[in-house]
Amino acid sequence: MGKGKAKIANSIRTLRFHAGEMTQAELAQRVGVTRQTILAMEQGRYSPSLEVAFRIARVFGISIEEAFQYEGETSN
Repeated sequence: MGKGKAKIANSIRTLRFHAGEMTQAELAQRVGVTRQTILAMEQGRYSPSLEVAFRIARVFGISIEEAFQYEGETSN
């Protein structure tokens, strides 16, 4: 890997909206993280562990690739 930082995009906000406008707090509780963690993920400031990513996908009944997208490296 180069010097750039890997960028993981996600569809969490959209998924929450389509799931009856699920709150960040509700998703956080179901996944086992804090609401602030969900917020940071939605804002692109935090990439979850693989385990948390799978948990989020399972909450919505979708594949991990539908919830998270790898955008490669960005240069700094």
